[in-house]
Amino acid sequence: MEDRDSVKARIEKLRAEINHHNYRYYVLDSPETSDAAYDELMQELRRLEEQYPEFLTPDSPTQRVGATPLGAFGIVEHPLPLLSLGNVFSRDELLAWYTRTLRLAGQNQLDFVGEHKIDGLAVALTYVNGQLTTGATRGDGFHGENITQNLRTIRSIPLSVSRDTPPRFEVRGEVFLPRAGFNKLNQERAAEGLPLFANPRNAAAGSVRQLDPKVTAKRPLDIYIYALGYAEGKATPPTHWEAMEYLQSLGFKINPNNRRLNSTGQVEDYYDTWVERRESLPYEADGIVVKVNSLDLQERLGNVGHEPRWAVAYKFPAVEGTTRLREIGISVGRTGTLNPYAILEPISVGGVTIRQAALHNEDDIRRKDIREGDTVIVRRAGQVIPEVVEPIKSQRTGNEKEFSLLDKIFDKEKQRPACPVCGGEVIKPEGEVMYYCSNAACPAQVQARLEHFTSRSVMDIRGVGESQSTTLLREGLVKDVADLYYLTKEQLVRLDRMGDKSAGNIIKAISSSKQRPLYRLIYALGIRHIGGETAQLLAEHFHSIDDLASASLEELMSVPSVGPKIAESIVAFFRQPENRDIIEKLRRAGVQLAGEAARPKTLPLSGQEFVITGRLEAFSREEAEAQVRALGAATKDNVTRKTSYVVVGADPGSKLVRAQELNIKQLTEEEFLRLLKQVSSK
Repeated sequence: MEDRDSVKARIEKLRAEINHHNYRYYVLDSPETSDAAYDELMQELRRLEEQYPEFLTPDSPTQRVGATPLGAFGIVEHPLPLLSLGNVFSRDELLAWYTRTLRLAGQNQLDFVGEHKIDGLAVALTYVNGQLTTGATRGDGFHGENITQNLRTIRSIPLSVSRDTPPRFEVRGEVFLPRAGFNKLNQERAAEGLPLFANPRNAAAGSVRQLDPKVTAKRPLDIYIYALGYAEGKATPPTHWEAMEYLQSLGFKINPNNRRLNSTGQVEDYYDTWVERRESLPYEADGIVVKVNSLDLQERLGNVGHEPRWAVAYKFPAVEGTTRLREIGISVGRTGTLNPYAILEPISVGGVTIRQAALHNEDDIRRKDIREGDTVIVRRAGQVIPEVVEPIKSQRTGNEKEFSLLDKIFDKEKQRPACPVCGGEVIKPEGEVMYYCSNAACPAQVQARLEHFTSRSVMDIRGVGESQSTTLLREGLVKDVADLYYLTKEQLVRLDRMGDKSAGNIIKAISSSKQRPLYRLIYALGIRHIGGETAQLLAEHFHSIDDLASASLEELMSVPSVGPKIAESIVAFFRQPENRDIIEKLRRAGVQLAGEAARPKTLPLSGQEFVITGRLEAFSREEAEAQVRALGAATKDNVTRKTSYVVVGADPGSKLVRAQELNIKQLTEEEFLRLLKQVSSK
C-alpha cells in the first residue's frame, strides 16, 4: 500500500498542477500543456481520490462535474442587493446622468471605469476561508436561486483561492455563452430535433438552471467577474479598478477590455470604439457600463429604487426589432439549395432599413412555428444578414399561414415541385434537410457561383460583385466562372456605366487571380460542403486539382475532417462533365491548378502559423503569405490558440482584437520583415 503521507502530498500536488492549467487555459487563454497530458493528471487524481476518499475535498478539480441532480433550487439571500442598472441611449442622456452624479457627489470631476455590458446572467459567488461555498442568481435583487453545483462546472470560476483573502467575501460576475459555443450548441440541438435557443443569453440562463449539473458541464460557459460585492475581516482596495486588479491577482477572470476613463469624452470614445467593433467580440454585448471608480463615493451615492446612482448602462443601437412577416420567399444558392427567406414590412434596426431576413431551412421554420403573416422578432448583427429570431405568438389573429416549401414551389403544369428560378427538378438527398435544384445551369446558381468565385476571401477579383455578375450573365459574356478569364477590356468597356479605368482594373484583377493559392481555387469551385478550412486541408494533402479530381473515396477520407459526405460530394463534383470542362478552361487560361510541393519539416518556420490582418506596404497579403509558406509556415484566415504570430498592417480588423484576447504575439510590418530576413539568412 502506498504511504498515506506521500499519497496526500501527491494529491495536493496534482490539484495545484491541474488548477494551474485550468487558470492558464480558461482564464488566461494561454495553455501550457496538451489535452492528453491534462487528462492524465485528472485520471490520476480521480484514481487516488477514489482509493483514499478521506483526502477528497470540496474544492478538488474533480468535484466540478458529477454531483447528483437537484430536486429544486434553494433560495439565497443577498447580503447586499444585486441591483439592475439604469439605461441611457444617447450622449445627451449620458451627459444628464453625469451632471446629476456630479451634483449628488458634490464634485467637479469624476473618475470612471468602463466595461462591456455582456449579455449573460448575473451571479454572486461567495467564498468562505478561501473556498467557494455558494453561487446564486440575481433573482429579484434581494433573493436568488442557489445554483452552486452548476456554477462549479464552469472552469473559469476558481473553486478556491490560495492567497491571503478576507475570511468571507463575495464577487459578482456575468456568466455567458461565447458566440462560437452558442452556434455549436444550436447546431447540435437542430441535429437532435430540439428547439433552438433564441440568443446566447437565453442559452446561458437555461444552462446554469439545469437541475442536472452534468448538463451544465457539457456547455462551454464562461464568466467575467465585474465587482467585489463585499468583504469581511480584511481591508480591500479603495477603488473599483484596484479591486478588479486585486481579484485578478487571486485568479478571477477579468475582462481585458475594461478601461479607466477620466472624462465624458473618454467615455464617448470608449463607447464609439465598441459600437464599431462589437461584432468582433467573442461574446454578445449590448452596451457599455460606466461606473464611478471610488468605492467610498459609490457607497455615498447609494441607490434609487432598484438602480445604483453610481453606475449606468450606455446601450448600443438596437439590433432587434418587431415587424410583420408578409411572405416567405425562396432563393437559390450557388450549390442549388432552395433557401427560404422572410419578406418583411420594412423596419429600421440599428439605423438600417430591413426588408428581408434569413430563415435558415424548412425544419427550423417548423421548429420555431414561424408562419406567413406572423409578427416576428428580427435580429441584425453587424454586417451579417438579418435573421428572424422567433414569432410573437400572442399577437396572432388566426389568419397566419403555415409554411410548406413543397407547396410553395409546386408547379401545376408539370405536376411536381420545380425550381422557382429555372423550373428544374427539385431533389432532397437522403439524410439532408435541404432541397436542391438539380439543374447545374440554373441562372441563380451560376450567378451565386460567380459572386462566390470573385469574392475577396476566395479568388479576390475586385470589381465583379453582385451587380457586375448580373450584367455579365445578362449580356452573355460569361456562362460559368472559367469564362471570366477570357474577357477582354474591349468587351467590358461596352457595358453600361463601365469606364476605361474600371474595365482595366477588372482585367488586371482577373489576371492576378490566376496565381492564387491552390486552396483558394478549391474553395472557389463551390463544391458542396467545402468551406475555406476544408479547402486548405485538401490543398495540403493533394498538391493539384488533378490529384484531387482523381482521388478515391478512401483517399479523400484519409484527410483530417473529411468524412463520407464531403468525400462523396468531391467525387460527384469531378464526375460531372460540365465541371471537368470548367477545369480545362481554367487550365488553358493559365490559372494555377497546382500547389507547392511538400516541404521538408526542417525549414526555419516549420510548425508555425501566421495570420495577416490589415494592409501591408512592402507587399500584398498574398505575397506575404507566400513568403512565410516558402519558409515552412502555415497561413490561416482566423486567429486561434494555435496561431504563432499575427502580422498587423494598417487598418487591422477584428483579428487583432482576437489576437490580443488570446495573448498571441503580434508583429508590426517592420518586425515581420526583420523576422523574414533573420530566418532566411539561416
